[in-house]
Amino acid sequence: MILEKIRELVAQMTLEEKAAMCSGADFWHTEAVERLGIPASMVSDGPHGLRKQDEKADHLGANESIKAVCFPAGCGTAASFNRELLTQMGEVLGNECQAEGISVILGPAVNIKRSPLCGRNFEYYSEDPLVATEIAGALIKGIQSKNVGTSIKHFLANNQETRRLSSDSRIDERTLNEIYLAAFEGAVKKQKPWTVMCSYNRINGIYAAQNHEYLTKTLRDKWGFDGYVMSDWGAVNNRVEDLKAGLDLEMPTSLGANDKLIVEAVQNGTLDEKIVDTAVERILNIVFRYEENRDKNAVWDKDKDHEMARKVAQETIVLLKNEDVLPLDEKADIVFIGKYAKEPRYQGGGSSHINSFKITSAMDIVSEMSNITYAQGFQDEEDKTDEKLLAEAVEAAKKAKAAVIFAGLPDAFESEGFDRKHMSMPDCQNELIEKVAEVQPNTIVVLHNGSPVEMPWVNKVKGIVEAYLSGQAVGGAVCDILFGKVNPSAKLPETFPLKLEDNPSYLSYFGEGDMVEYREGIFVGYRYYDKKKMDVLFPFGHGLSYTTFEYSNLNVDKEKIKDTDTMTVSVDVTNTGKMAGKEVVQLYVADRKSTVIRPVKELRDFAKVELAPGETKTVSFVLDKRAFAYYSVKIHDWHVETGEFDILIGKSSRDIVLSKTVTVESTVKIPFTYTTDTTVGDVMEEPRAWELAKKFMGKGIFGVDERNLKDEDDAAAQMAKYTPLRGPVSFQGGVSMADVQRLVDELNALE
Repeated sequence: MILEKIRELVAQMTLEEKAAMCSGADFWHTEAVERLGIPASMVSDGPHGLRKQDEKADHLGANESIKAVCFPAGCGTAASFNRELLTQMGEVLGNECQAEGISVILGPAVNIKRSPLCGRNFEYYSEDPLVATEIAGALIKGIQSKNVGTSIKHFLANNQETRRLSSDSRIDERTLNEIYLAAFEGAVKKQKPWTVMCSYNRINGIYAAQNHEYLTKTLRDKWGFDGYVMSDWGAVNNRVEDLKAGLDLEMPTSLGANDKLIVEAVQNGTLDEKIVDTAVERILNIVFRYEENRDKNAVWDKDKDHEMARKVAQETIVLLKNEDVLPLDEKADIVFIGKYAKEPRYQGGGSSHINSFKITSAMDIVSEMSNITYAQGFQDEEDKTDEKLLAEAVEAAKKAKAAVIFAGLPDAFESEGFDRKHMSMPDCQNELIEKVAEVQPNTIVVLHNGSPVEMPWVNKVKGIVEAYLSGQAVGGAVCDILFGKVNPSAKLPETFPLKLEDNPSYLSYFGEGDMVEYREGIFVGYRYYDKKKMDVLFPFGHGLSYTTFEYSNLNVDKEKIKDTDTMTVSVDVTNTGKMAGKEVVQLYVADRKSTVIRPVKELRDFAKVELAPGETKTVSFVLDKRAFAYYSVKIHDWHVETGEFDILIGKSSRDIVLSKTVTVESTVKIPFTYTTDTTVGDVMEEPRAWELAKKFMGKGIFGVDERNLKDEDDAAAQMAKYTPLRGPVSFQGGVSMADVQRLVDELNALE
């Protein structure tokens, strides 16, 4: 429906009807106005499956939802690094929504993985904002191609479950823009999600729901968002102020309480009715966009979608370690150990929990293979070693040619609503792995978890497979990888540190009371570990294959550009092994010399390429200003410093195989205001300013010849370089502060 028609409808609505439209009618529906032909519209939890519930259902999932298909969670789909695959998954989800009459699926969730402890990390994508926003954008593209909306969430800086309803994320401007806003920005700008869901927490003292800076100035004015903003369930704190800030739809219903506040505010003049009208227009625009594009013939083929879930899962499984033990020989005597081999942990707990119509375990897949036996190994209900089960597993491992242990984190260790207390797996599982590895040299561990875990046994096993939470078809996908029917191609979208204490947010993650300071700043994940040159368990971007890939011919179309131009980078990738496979090509950019503190390198693009044995393909990337920029708090915008940058092609953040140096020239000069406290060294950075200063100071600077000032090994030169312009007043005599001020005025007058 065109905007003019929507505005005609709004003009016919009473103030009470408009106020009611700004709140849910119940837990999952928007309000209807039957007399004007305005239908109710249903939303449903996602983002990796349809969790459709009736009006009596609860948000966190204690009540049962309809039977559906559970795809891999965000922790896994990000590991695919495959935009096309995520778009296909989105198309399937969009079709499911059409078949069930769902107008908006609540997802994707793109919050940055600041710490492995976040209980909801399984639902989030990455520690890197580019990965998060690109994978989210690909999913949004697929879902919305079916004329179903998405609700990218949770905006903004919702990086923990502890005190999530009241916590205050204290983050500096640069960090917000480079890390936490950037996770949303690309997806919002490029794919235009129909809705955005605001988070519970505060950002620098102001609740997300009433944060005009981000809901209006950033989302709408800077990024061009044109849908409606809805609250997370129960995130509204002050309905009238929230509405003014840009929160259009409160979810769920307030049973009329907040509608009444809106009406009263308009009537007493504290709320402009035009603000209410605009919110209603935004909501109705999405309601009718869906309603007028309903596909009432959509068919939900759950079995077909189950196979799609398996296809996606195949690319979410990361091969972390392989010492010539994988793929397994299908005819060899193998024992599968661990409860998750029969009852896999394939999804997280909370609002995204799917009521799967079918679950395929690894044992289901190998049930007809007589050479594969099973031992339970551990109980999942509590972290306590069952000596009988342990002994049975060890004995079975002794008799086999290889042992595959299915381990990971139980539901009680990670879920929405609470954060993890540590980064360990259950002690009983670690003991099981240690004891089996003692008697079986060919031990492989398959992990089912939504976030990094410590691995005290890492050097005692030959193979490690990170299955993440790979959805209801996980058993088939894992077996496809284990037996080599599918070549593993996933890469870690997050760093696995050796221990929790290594994480950059460790000292401040939970905060003090409600205040959480993001003291690590921009140094999240690999940005921190690489800058510190710290050993890690597995680096960001790591993932092995059953074949080998070689990179060559790194080229750029221009070796020198202005920051207003683009640069095309190309590289050849060759499959030098004997098995077809897919490789994730990672492009990082490093500023060789920066005046601001920056990471060693940052991921600026990635591509996944499929190659037959012996095949070579050329992969191309287009880099623009943002690839070389940092966010400047002086100009409140992205800025590139003139200088040299390294274009780095890697297999992970720690495995850089090719590099090329290019030059980027800035077209923007950041204004510099000189004061009497400005140092001599700072003046030296600007040639014309330095010429003025030299005339003022004379031939020598505090007894140091000008030629020596750049000598970093000369102590006197360094002392002079870092002396303020007012220094001569104290050290040279015959110079007054008035003289220094006149110099400062002349310096600031330079254009």
